[in-house]
Amino acid sequence: MVKQRGITLIGFAILLVVLGFFAYAGMKLVPVYSEYMGVVKSMNLLKAEQGIGEKSVEEIRHMLNVKFDTQYVDDAAIPPQNIQLRKQGGATSLRIFYDRRIDFIYNVDLLVSFDKTVDLTGQSSY
Repeated sequence: MVKQRGITLIGFAILLVVLGFFAYAGMKLVPVYSEYMGVVKSMNLLKAEQGIGEKSVEEIRHMLNVKFDTQYVDDAAIPPQNIQLRKQGGATSLRIFYDRRIDFIYNVDLLVSFDKTVDLTGQSSY
């Protein structure tokens, strides 16, 4: 008797369902993370500008909105109150935090939280 190898039809169907689930989740999450990378790039571009540490929060929000447009970031995704400018001593830092809720399956949503702080006076970011 020859030993058979391979996957059964039921095993193949289960494998397709599992792979399809993760592929669908990836298709839903990739645009959100792509937008976040645009936010981070906009913040780093803003950090490179001269005299940015002395600007007001309204001027920084306006400059960020211009940079968001070039990075394909939806302005409505980040409320203005979630763009914070902190000045302590001689250091100025910019913090952007926001949540994105993504429709997933029927009544199941995915919630993704983003929080990024960039030091506008120095060279480090965390």
